[in-house]
Amino acid sequence: MTFRKKIDAAATRANSLLCIGLDPAIESYPGHLVSDDIAKTIVDFNREIINATSDLVCAYKPNLGFYVAYGLPGLHALVETRKLIDPSIPVILDCKLGDFFNTSASYVTGLFGAWDFDAVTIAPYMGEDGLAPFMADERRGVFVLCKTSNPGSGEFQDVPVAGEGPGEALFERVAARSRVWNDTNPASVGLVVGATYPDHLRRVREICPDQLILMPGIGQQQGDLRATVEVGVDANGLGLIPNASRSVTYVSKDRDFASAARSAAEQIRKAINEVRGA
Repeated sequence: MTFRKKIDAAATRANSLLCIGLDPAIESYPGHLVSDDIAKTIVDFNREIINATSDLVCAYKPNLGFYVAYGLPGLHALVETRKLIDPSIPVILDCKLGDFFNTSASYVTGLFGAWDFDAVTIAPYMGEDGLAPFMADERRGVFVLCKTSNPGSGEFQDVPVAGEGPGEALFERVAARSRVWNDTNPASVGLVVGATYPDHLRRVREICPDQLILMPGIGQQQGDLRATVEVGVDANGLGLIPNASRSVTYVSKDRDFASAARSAAEQIRKAINEVRGA
């Protein structure tokens, strides 16, 4: 099964485009879960979140940086967290990689091979040859950073570039190149576009009508959910993967935190589906 088919199947099965970010911050955990065993603490928390929400999502997205912050125990927790998730639910590792071919090939061996993540986020700055190893397997997905959700994203991503079109911005060039890569490589090549920039998202969807778009920024960053879902879904009401992390996983520090996370996820899924239905 291709990554695109896997993500669409998960979205259809759960009637959900929601992706939940699994980003450990032990200071936000309920006290009864916290111990000196960092790896166990993180895994126990993630297990509760996954068990409470797995029927509400089309994917999960752990962010590598939050695990690296805890050193080797954090990386161990990341690997164990991957094993907790049902194989039918795609797992996107948010790692924003991008390097020379041989280095990328080594990342692929570890992240897609040994750790069995379904997809990764990558930076396109080094061009197609640097990304080629990530795009070589039809079972995997690649999300190219295009228009990120942070306030400073326009410093480079909105800069006009010379060449193929009048007034073309860098993020538009990235979108156009990703469309070529998606057509010429086995992997499913999508884009990362933040919910904080609905006009940019509209433009990316115009350039890439059929590709997957991973959309952070609908939670704590207060992206416009309605506006972005309206312009971000494809013709079939799929293709968009809104991601929520802290606004789901850290809504409560009580013992019933997992139940609270489920309620938050249900509310976001409902809001997304209301827009899709309209």
